[in-house]
Amino acid sequence: MMPCRLAGKVALITGAASGIGRATAAEFIREGAKVVLADIHHQLGSAAAYELGLSATFVHCDVTDESQVSAAVDYAVAAHGRLDVVYNNAGVAGSLSPSIVDLDLADFDRTMAVNVRGVVAGIKHAARVMVPRRSGCILCTASVAGVLGGAAPHGYSISKSAVAGAVRTAAAELCGHGVRVNAICPYAVMTPFSVKGMREMFPGVEDRRLVEAVHRSGELKGAACEEVDVARAAVYLASEDAKFVSGHNLVVDGGFTAFKTLTLPDP
Repeated sequence: MMPCRLAGKVALITGAASGIGRATAAEFIREGAKVVLADIHHQLGSAAAYELGLSATFVHCDVTDESQVSAAVDYAVAAHGRLDVVYNNAGVAGSLSPSIVDLDLADFDRTMAVNVRGVVAGIKHAARVMVPRRSGCILCTASVAGVLGGAAPHGYSISKSAVAGAVRTAAAELCGHGVRVNAICPYAVMTPFSVKGMREMFPGVEDRRLVEAVHRSGELKGAACEEVDVARAAVYLASEDAKFVSGHNLVVDGGFTAFKTLTLPDP
């Protein structure tokens, strides 16, 4: 039997009531960690923590409010005596307008408040408790949309590019204190959140067809990016297996951003 890779560790995950965050919480617990699930959706988050068992607790947290991010970090430390991993996963899709000309800048500001400012607040307050211990792991969810233009609407793409930048600049400082900072950059995971966003972009198209279209667009045939793939990447980065990995954007995309193939026309 394989030893638990996160045995004895304490983790805080934002956006953990559903989707990638919840899947990651489940994987962390399976690998031996105690997990604090943080989310703005109180009822859903409480239910998720209950279902995950005694190793999970829930704390309400709106990442656009720095005081709530700080309080979630303090809660984890008070409850468990330490905090080893903070995974800044909470995010929103933002405006789905396909044209920069029509971009709603008020909505853009709201998207940046969650996807960028919320991540930076998470990095800040994770560092606050990790630097004195000279140990810790900070993770952030980026996206292929932050690597490759045209993969998502402008606001979301810009915000996820900024997440990757925040990871690099934070790693530049925190490496000197023994704290690792990394990003995970997934291909589209067809969670209910993702399907809802695509439904707004392509009204009238059946959900099944939307999911099939995303899966066909991937480069790695015979496989689709699922929540658990991102969760397992997070387990790796949070574990001692990745003890010398920092400032990295771990792309989980089946080669989508690595290359483009030339398709010749039929003769």
